[in-house]
Amino acid sequence: MAQLDRRTFIASATALAATGVVGSSLSLPGVKGAEKRVVERPRDEPFGYCFNTSTVRGQKLDLKQQVQLVIDSGYHAIEPWMRDIQAYQEAGGSLADIKKQLADANVTVESAIGFARWIVDDPKERAKGLEDAKRDMGLLKQIGGIRIAAPPVGATNQTDLDLFAAAKRYHALLEVGRGIGITPQVELWGFSKSLSRLGELMFVAVESGHADACLLPDVYHIYKGGSDFHGLKLVNGQRIHVFHVNDYPAQPPRETIGDADRVYPGDGVAPLNQIFRDVYASGFRGMLSLELFNREYWKQDALKVARIGLEKTRRAVRQAFAGR
Repeated sequence: MAQLDRRTFIASATALAATGVVGSSLSLPGVKGAEKRVVERPRDEPFGYCFNTSTVRGQKLDLKQQVQLVIDSGYHAIEPWMRDIQAYQEAGGSLADIKKQLADANVTVESAIGFARWIVDDPKERAKGLEDAKRDMGLLKQIGGIRIAAPPVGATNQTDLDLFAAAKRYHALLEVGRGIGITPQVELWGFSKSLSRLGELMFVAVESGHADACLLPDVYHIYKGGSDFHGLKLVNGQRIHVFHVNDYPAQPPRETIGDADRVYPGDGVAPLNQIFRDVYASGFRGMLSLELFNREYWKQDALKVARIGLEKTRRAVRQAFAGR
């Protein structure tokens, strides 16, 4: 497996940081000095950088403001929440305008966070879940989205979920997505009693028997669920398009740690060097999507949080490949 040339990577990352066209500013609540930036991803950079809007949920930005924040802070992509897309449309906002705003800045919608109950045992509830997923995908398509998260909503307290049945249900969800042009990514939730382990996630994807099957892993959730990060070596990185990136502190312990304890990459004890090297070696070239729920960050200037998150994520990637 060819290794990434360190000097080429650092040079391209430096060039990326300097890339940007300064344009008109948009005043955002909690955001100061916002500038419009158009960012291109150098071919030699190992991963792209995406922003999950949960990271600034406390600042209560609407969808248009979230998009502008991502543009101004220099990310390649955005990962919005479906509830924010729906709320924006219901308030009279134009999704066509959002799509243009993104396209003009060359920012993509690599993924979105949805909560359709596609995996549950009850047939009627599951049928409704597929309809909800279809609705979400239709909205997402209108802003240029191409993928959506498929977490085990509705089965998080279930200890006897039949993984073969879950795989068939994932196949059905993928078929819904194929008809719309959106790919559902089966997502790991470490706190759940089902699909909390990396092996379970892989099982459902493999046994779905669908060509579009793919995984949505998360640094924090792999740790929370109790899987070892070495398991990532067994995953085909080309079947991961988006990887939720974050870090976690040594305390509280795994058994009691929660979403709000996540910190910027490099500020915790996660083995990020190992993770980035392993997924790169396995073929992953997709997006690292910064997903945090830290309530202290929610109190801060949104643009500052986004920019710090991008810089710390880039720094963690550079450190992983230093000297290789």
